[in-house]
Amino acid sequence: MTTSAVSSRAQAQAGPAAADTKRARRRAANLTGWAFFAPFGVFFALFLVWPILFGLYLSFTGTTLTGAGGEFVGFENYAEALADADMWRSMLNTLWFTVLSTIPLVLVALIMALLVDLGLPGQWLWRLSFFMPFLLASTVVSLFWIWLFNPQLGLINEMLKPLGVEPIAWLQDPQWAMHGVVIATVWWTVGFNFLLYLAALQNIPEQQYEAASIDGAGKWRQLFSITIPQLAPTTGLIVILQVLASLKVFDQIYQMTQGGPAGTTRSAVVYIFETGFTGYRFGYSAAISFVFFAIIIIISIVQIRLTARRGPRS
Repeated sequence: MTTSAVSSRAQAQAGPAAADTKRARRRAANLTGWAFFAPFGVFFALFLVWPILFGLYLSFTGTTLTGAGGEFVGFENYAEALADADMWRSMLNTLWFTVLSTIPLVLVALIMALLVDLGLPGQWLWRLSFFMPFLLASTVVSLFWIWLFNPQLGLINEMLKPLGVEPIAWLQDPQWAMHGVVIATVWWTVGFNFLLYLAALQNIPEQQYEAASIDGAGKWRQLFSITIPQLAPTTGLIVILQVLASLKVFDQIYQMTQGGPAGTTRSAVVYIFETGFTGYRFGYSAAISFVFFAIIIIISIVQIRLTARRGPRS
């Protein structure tokens, strides 16, 4: 028998053994991966999947906070929700809050990032000052701004007095309550958007500005021709994140106004909470939450598609 024949026979015999070894290694790797995933998967199922499924079940029942009335009612809760004027008013309040808060949270964050990117002395202090409010708890922020908006003793009205502005009941006047909540929200959360913009600014190649300067472009021209176009992807991301966050607003509204005065600041989530825990109608509040969930999904899809169309095309 020739040497080549012996070698071929040895390779043929080693082939199945090598394949078995590969399969064993693959199974071991898969088991290791599932072992790492298992803790997250358990918590994900217990605290997200199961509550969603249970909430969906509740939405088709008349369950109350006491556990009574758990009979199946079909789509009655959804029909009632679609005809509920208070629910739609809370949806409009949520939309109004989203519009009022998203615009300044984008513009103010951009301006703050541009100022820091100029290289002002003490950059660490500016970054800390702009981002620090975002680290505060919602209760702290709410109490802080309740005192600032106090009609008699608040600092905001004291600052407006020299301008001839009469004291404003910021959180008690239906005309100003939503604006007061928006101001507090912008002050509280703008730091996160500021960091996103600052990181994006520092990733813009300096050579682009040098080339623009050689061509005679001034600072304003560079801002609108280089900086803002380069920040477009970051702006799109911030708008998406901010809209989604504003649609589910609850903490600051419930703590500052409890949805008042006269329901002018009651958001959708606040209305869901009140229906379930004040009105004791768990089934109906679950139905409202799924109606609101469907609206958020629709808005998200529209927003993502609009953002994709404005993005760069190959």
